[in-house]
Amino acid sequence: MGNKFKSLTSSQIIILGFALMILLGSFVLMLPISTSDGKGATFADAVFTATSAVCVTGLAVQDTGTYWSGFGQVALLTLIQIGGMGLVTISVAVDIESGKSVNLKRRSTLQSALSVHQVGGIVHLVSFIIRMTLIFELSGAILLFPTFRREFGLLKGMWYSLFHSISAFCNAGFDLMGVREKFSSFTYFSGNAWVNTIIMLLIIIGGIGFLTWDDVRKKRFSFKHYTMQSKVIIVTSLVLIAVPSILYFIYEYTGVPFKDRLLLSIFQSVTTRTAGFNTADLTKLSDSGLVVMIFLMLVGGSPGSTAGGMKTTTIAVLFSTAISVFRNKPDTHFFNRRISASVVRTASTILIMYLTLFLTGGVLISLFERLPLRLCLFETASAIGTVGLTLGITSTLGHSSRIVLIFLMYLGRVGGLTLIFSALSHMRASVSKYPEEKLTVG
Repeated sequence: MGNKFKSLTSSQIIILGFALMILLGSFVLMLPISTSDGKGATFADAVFTATSAVCVTGLAVQDTGTYWSGFGQVALLTLIQIGGMGLVTISVAVDIESGKSVNLKRRSTLQSALSVHQVGGIVHLVSFIIRMTLIFELSGAILLFPTFRREFGLLKGMWYSLFHSISAFCNAGFDLMGVREKFSSFTYFSGNAWVNTIIMLLIIIGGIGFLTWDDVRKKRFSFKHYTMQSKVIIVTSLVLIAVPSILYFIYEYTGVPFKDRLLLSIFQSVTTRTAGFNTADLTKLSDSGLVVMIFLMLVGGSPGSTAGGMKTTTIAVLFSTAISVFRNKPDTHFFNRRISASVVRTASTILIMYLTLFLTGGVLISLFERLPLRLCLFETASAIGTVGLTLGITSTLGHSSRIVLIFLMYLGRVGGLTLIFSALSHMRASVSKYPEEKLTVG
């Protein structure tokens, strides 16, 4: 058994780790103590919920605030924390705290999990990640506490503050607000600027990527000295927040007071890229507004973060490549730095893979459930982007549709290329080349 484990590639270890956590979480959620009625969840509900928690998605077939007991909610939050930070990261952090050395195999696996370019300094990076995660999550809980104490009392206010701070930072989208109205998310706080701001900041910080934090820590506010990746992530993230916010403000939520309209527009723009909370009734959005949301859900957050999706860097590379083609330039580049052709190929592959899975999943669910394709595509974009937003159909889906969503959530969290590399790890790279031939495209 030990030799078999040692022969596993980094990709296979990551995939297996997430699968084992999902199974373990499912069994815990099936315990009678995990549900408020004392009967325990069915296997189907438990697997779906555990997958959604570990993959920090937020899609739910049962209302989190009313269906799960206090024990069940703690179990869910534990799965969210592990899924958000990554099982490998947490296991290495435990080794560091216990004084154990981290061998090269673990460092290599951690490198893959965090999307780091080199192994050197990765142990120090883990210590930084753990420390900053605790600071951000506890700070978020403290800032949310005054509001939640007024609404829910002392003890429940403390628990709600901690739960939603961790859920927001991990971009999970699970909430306990069903105590007011099932599956209502943060609609009750749609006009509360304080709660909106804290939740949005936690989402952005969690989704921007651990390496970007490290860059900001080392170079402070000297943007020109940031690495190219950090620059691309920050600029792309700002664009993906600002542009949809303006579109939503102009075309959606008409008739709403200015302040509430502004909050609704910005919050929906921020949360759509993998966080999964909502402060508005999404079923009332126009088709154009839903299409923008689907695009944002597919893009997701940044590499090495708690977020899922294709990633901001992927869409930035594809956009820059298109501009280079339009301008008849031979290379893709950012900030006076050239991007290698292999990165462009990888970005193109990720795009095709996500679009294929998103469309195929939507069509399958539409066929299984006899539902409009628009609703099903929104659901599959939410699943593969590990977002958790829904137009209200998740809890009504049959087992076949749930299996489709489970597969998409899992793939969206571990990464499609990680799964492919794991399956094809036995294949050797070919060094031979076929003769070149011209092909007209476009």
